[in-house]
Amino acid sequence: MLITEDLLHYLWKFRLFERNNLQTTDGEEIEVFSAGMAHTDGGPDFQNARIRIGQTTWAGNVELHINSADWNRHGHQTDGAYNNVILHVVYKDDQPVVMHDGRKVPTLELHNRIPEALYQRYHQLIFSNQKFIPCEGSITLADDMTMRNWLTRVLVERMEKRSAAVLEALQVNRGDWEETFYRLLAANFGFKVNALPFEMMAKSLPQIILAKHKNYPLQIEALIFGQAGFLEDDFADEYPRKLKDEYQFLRTKHRLQPVEKHLWKFLRMRPQNFPTIRLAQFAALVLNSNHLFSKILEIKDVAALRDLFSGAQVNPYWETHYRFDAQSKPAPKNMGAAAIDVILLNTVALALFSYGKHLQKQHYINRAIQLLEYLPAEKNHITDDFVNLGMKITSAMESQGLLELHKSYCSHKKCLQCAVGNKILKFA
Repeated sequence: MLITEDLLHYLWKFRLFERNNLQTTDGEEIEVFSAGMAHTDGGPDFQNARIRIGQTTWAGNVELHINSADWNRHGHQTDGAYNNVILHVVYKDDQPVVMHDGRKVPTLELHNRIPEALYQRYHQLIFSNQKFIPCEGSITLADDMTMRNWLTRVLVERMEKRSAAVLEALQVNRGDWEETFYRLLAANFGFKVNALPFEMMAKSLPQIILAKHKNYPLQIEALIFGQAGFLEDDFADEYPRKLKDEYQFLRTKHRLQPVEKHLWKFLRMRPQNFPTIRLAQFAALVLNSNHLFSKILEIKDVAALRDLFSGAQVNPYWETHYRFDAQSKPAPKNMGAAAIDVILLNTVALALFSYGKHLQKQHYINRAIQLLEYLPAEKNHITDDFVNLGMKITSAMESQGLLELHKSYCSHKKCLQCAVGNKILKFA
């Protein structure tokens, strides 16, 4: 058998080994009342176990190794953190374990106690060469409730990780949630391709400056396009000429330094997603919603959230343009439903979760998760592969959970730390 310590941890934690006539390697009878709590930091693997060995019931720690000789190889014999180990659980007992005070550590050998069917399922998960995920041939063994509960948990793990960056930005912004949300929103307005220049533009143009000009649409548009680096050229059209004139004055007034224009990407993009159009939509949203994050905190209805973004009307100039001085066929340029849903998913839900975590207010965290439950599922090559395995993905909560499941568990073959993997193994 190919045995890993992860498998031993799993077998011990859930007591899935053969327990009839359980004895130490010295022949003393063993009864496990509690396997203890798994411990991932330094020290023994399980803490606060409760085990009867012979006539004595012990409370203490349990250490696991593939071979008992690993105890000495890892230097435990001289480490005081292991003095309270009451049982050494190994796959193979190949060397007696003696502490520095001469005490022999009781040892339980699991060789020949691992159910063959369970091992075969484990071997198939960990060592087979699947194309997508380890359990792609058996994922349907996990019932809907197990899958849903686990996806909710890994979704929260995903949001916890992502919120760390938001809370770090909050510190940089000295606790200003409006500025933090404004920068997060800007980065997500650029989607992946233009996220960096959008974020740089927002950092170079603090929201407090925009607030001073909130009643002057042309000045807001001039500040945003100017700081994005798009007003350095000479223009034929009247609208960009006016923007440039306004920006030259405002740039001097506020001592602004624009982002370099070459950072923005147009290549292989649909014209609807050109950075010029995204900047126009961003300007419209800034004009439409003062103290945007405060408004979002007050809005509990998803339809009202969508209306907040869809109500932002871009300057009429863009109805017939995708770039300055380049006229095109008339087409609406306001944010579409799909684009709004992406912003709600990546910006609003994340901000609500981060806000709730920062203030330790669970109802904001719940609102974030409920928002993801309401939004449609994302469609990408990972979710498509899960669908091909027979999974039904109906919401962004499920698609986000699956993305995290694939990234943090499936890709690293952490099947024993996964509720789906556990369910499959227990079918053995």
